[in-house]
Amino acid sequence: MKWHDLNGDTCPLARAMGVIGDRWTLLILRECFLGVRRFDGFQKRLGITRHLLAARLKRLETMGVLERRPYQQRPLRHEYRLTASGKAFAPVLLAMQDWSQHNLPSQEPMPFAFVTRDTGSRVDPVLTDKNTGQELNHRTVLMVPSQAAPADTAEAPDPPLPDTGTGPA
Repeated sequence: MKWHDLNGDTCPLARAMGVIGDRWTLLILRECFLGVRRFDGFQKRLGITRHLLAARLKRLETMGVLERRPYQQRPLRHEYRLTASGKAFAPVLLAMQDWSQHNLPSQEPMPFAFVTRDTGSRVDPVLTDKNTGQELNHRTVLMVPSQAAPADTAEAPDPPLPDTGTGPA
């Protein structure tokens, strides 16, 4: 199955992977958030082939994550800007960066950091429920089959393990 075949999947995680599920796409989005907008800028910073970059940018444009805008008329040249949908991806990158810092540390300094716009101080992200303010993690949230899911598409989950407080459940 190809990545774009996941776009119609009922699972929202599968649909997201159909859009951003490869390393180049994630790195292109990272560069967008770092302010890169032009094809040559992406290619120079990522070292990606022109063909692959063009395909990934087109896909992000088709999926409504990036918008292509002309910045020069002769010759006609375009830049790529994050759409509202693309900007909404920022918390995902923030969570991935935080997970990597804690679970895949590097001896090298980070090439970028997330800071607050108003104070410039580094952020220490925590995912919380919008309605209750409760921190969301593997101890507070379960992924369970939806009542709307067909019975033959999802097995009943294993019962949760008791939380001993000594590590991942």
